[in-house]
Amino acid sequence: MNVLLSSASNKVTLLRALQQAVKRLDEKGIVTAGDSCSNVLTRHFCDAFWQMPPTNKANVDEIVSELKKRKITHILPSRDGELMFWSKLKDDLKQAQIHVIVSDEKAIELCLDKLAFGQSDLPHIIPAFCTLDGDRAICHSASPTLRYVVKERFGAGSHSIGVNLDEREAKEHAKKLSAPIFQPFIDGQEISVDAWLTKECKVKAAVCRVRDLVINGESQVTYTLPNSPISAKVTETLSSIGLSGPVVLQGIINDGQFHIIECNSRFGGASTLGIKAGVDSLYWSLYEGMGKDIDALPVDLTKHKITQVRAATDYYL
Repeated sequence: MNVLLSSASNKVTLLRALQQAVKRLDEKGIVTAGDSCSNVLTRHFCDAFWQMPPTNKANVDEIVSELKKRKITHILPSRDGELMFWSKLKDDLKQAQIHVIVSDEKAIELCLDKLAFGQSDLPHIIPAFCTLDGDRAICHSASPTLRYVVKERFGAGSHSIGVNLDEREAKEHAKKLSAPIFQPFIDGQEISVDAWLTKECKVKAAVCRVRDLVINGESQVTYTLPNSPISAKVTETLSSIGLSGPVVLQGIINDGQFHIIECNSRFGGASTLGIKAGVDSLYWSLYEGMGKDIDALPVDLTKHKITQVRAATDYYL
């Protein structure tokens, strides 16, 4: 087994979790870190490093040829901007016995476009609009006290988001963005849900977590919410999207109700906590990719709270 972590960058925690999953299935298996930049941290921890060409249409033939040359068996994309590239290649690579851990194009496209996602008929979605007038029309409220979230339509955008803004502030913030969208602000506890779905888009397991400390858009202290009552709503929504593999759902709990903000159709930055809590997403993805019966694997979600703390660590090689 030779698993490519594409866009490996500095995702050392993800790389090491992937190595552990590989070893459980194949003691001689390795993980290849792939990135278009040569100066990344993961090259110091991987079993092999590949400075890849950019994942675009012009480089398809070169990338596929190198995948075969390196005897890659599985591919885990880890960046939003490459998900569609790998999804388009998924069926062709399957013919070459290379399994790509990625959802189908339609589901990825919906998740990447936050406006389309917020205007879909999926259950429990917080609506999204390209103008404030649309927001007021849908909400049947022209109240000057209505508050807003303003963010980029595409991309992560955690550094550029505006939260709990009045109408004037929202319009001013939107001028700083390239493709702004508006959502009504809902006060409450922000929740991330790590989930894994089979290739038939069936949710095998999901666990809720709370980002307790966020620095520069990245969660540094995160804890789980075991036995969360919103699990049924999460399963309903994820099954409706048509996703597969590891995903992260973002939402707000307000007065016991779960309101969904957006969904990332890939493994998340703190999803290793989900693995610790029992959503064994990387192992399950590899296992299913080997053609084995994923339904035969048991699910054992931890019933107690787990806290993940991230801090810089020195390594001596």
